[in-house]
Amino acid sequence: MELITIFLGYSLLVHGALGSVSNIGITNLIESDECISACGADRNSLGISSDSLLESTFTSKLCSQQCYQKCPNIVDLYYNLALGEGVYLPAFCKGRDLNGRREMSQIQSSGVACAPSAASTTLTLEADAPW
Repeated sequence: MELITIFLGYSLLVHGALGSVSNIGITNLIESDECISACGADRNSLGISSDSLLESTFTSKLCSQQCYQKCPNIVDLYYNLALGEGVYLPAFCKGRDLNGRREMSQIQSSGVACAPSAASTTLTLEADAPW
């Protein structure tokens, strides 16, 4: 049985041979209930996605003073996630306060993409020479 271990932000995930994912956890990095509530996080969810930055209810909590100024662990996690999408979270939150949904246009949903089937794994490209 092959195990793939992934360290993502503050969560340690183990992907087993059967495709299930479980949270191993890291001790002494438990966020307070106040921060979980203030930032709109969910203690029962496993993993995060940049798609949550597209949800106005989530971003309003993440960018709120109660979260942004008092919960650095959660803000740091989403700061790095947003940066991976090419978005600077402080400017995103500032622009959100000034322009509402306008700053959300910086982030595009990754959506869901299906993997290619085994029958379509060979790809041949042919092109005429440009000369």
